Amino acid sequence: MTRVVIIGGGAVGSSTAYHLATHPRFRGSITVVERDPTYRIASSSLSCASIRQQFSTPVNIAMSQYGLRFLQNAPDALEVDGDKPLLKLHLPGYLFLASEAGVEVLRENHRVQQEMGAEIMLLGPNELRARWPWLSVDGIAAGSWGTHVEGWFDGPAMFQAVRRKARSLGATYIAQDAVGFTMSGARVTEVHLADGTLLQCDIVVNAAGPWAARVAAFANVDLPVRARKRMVYVVACKTPMRDFPLVIDATGIFFRPEGIGYVSGRSPGEGEPDPDEPPLEVEEEMFMDYVWPAMANRVPAFEEIKLLSSWAGYYEYNVFDHNGIIGRHPSVENLIFANGFSGHGIQHSPATGRAVAELITDGRFVSLDLSPLGFDRVVENRPLIEKNIV
Repeated sequence: MTRVVIIGGGAVGSSTAYHLATHPRFRGSITVVERDPTYRIASSSLSCASIRQQFSTPVNIAMSQYGLRFLQNAPDALEVDGDKPLLKLHLPGYLFLASEAGVEVLRENHRVQQEMGAEIMLLGPNELRARWPWLSVDGIAAGSWGTHVEGWFDGPAMFQAVRRKARSLGATYIAQDAVGFTMSGARVTEVHLADGTLLQCDIVVNAAGPWAARVAAFANVDLPVRARKRMVYVVACKTPMRDFPLVIDATGIFFRPEGIGYVSGRSPGEGEPDPDEPPLEVEEEMFMDYVWPAMANRVPAFEEIKLLSSWAGYYEYNVFDHNGIIGRHPSVENLIFANGFSGHGIQHSPATGRAVAELITDGRFVSLDLSPLGFDRVVENRPLIEKNIV
């Protein structure tokens, strides 16, 4: 009987618990330690919860492809006592726009996406203008559109449904903070909780999101994951526009419909301050100085918008290469990492949970080889660069 302790009960931790509980060969106990059961500042709660296949690395594309199938099947797979979750999955696609300077990277990414079977279309300026008349193509050389395989969903509903299903299958959730490990040689034998409880374990999974580096330090492991603030702005526009995908502008600004309005945001540009774990306070000046001007430049109707609300949350940002770190640590044999997704954690949580469950039960990745995302690349300084980070 294998005793598994998962630190972090958000989308990745709960997906791991669910996939373990449904693995036909797993025999053991599953304990999820979540310090904040309200999930008030959890990345899973504050995410814009999108799903896309427009990545530049095959492993990320494959993870998203499984994530889409998972979301499509979720109402039946995650049913508990006749109650099926409503995830509000919308698939109008992502539209990545590129200037002349970025068009070759867009084409290179498209070639990789085609090789992976992703249904992505490359469109020129005239095709973009014809398909979306509300879109300005000034300064745009090309766009790539994910047609019906990309979009967004209700993130909190998704991870709460996964959590509920995992609990119904026997996973135990403990509302406590993990504060340390007991080590015996190269193994973790106990997880220390803030209330003094010691949880004996055979396997520990670090799914602590933005705070994963703190957990890794319990085993004297330097994990290159930091909490980085990202802000989302909700706006209203009085001009109706049809067939609206999630747009990634050449400037890095994103925007998409949400209810009767739109959500938008950006990551700091090169040379701009991006400190570790700043207070989750929204900076309205970023909207006024960067986001709104770029939105209005790309969609003229956005010249007249009203800022309705905003929020801030943390990316679990991998400062090494912006990709997830999934798998065992080479020096701590029973410590498994599932961290550092840098903004695409909730969409990759299904594939991550499945992979970690297979690693625990079968000793290897079975359904999808995630070894390119292993910790070895960090130790050996072999970054796996993802070009399409939003």
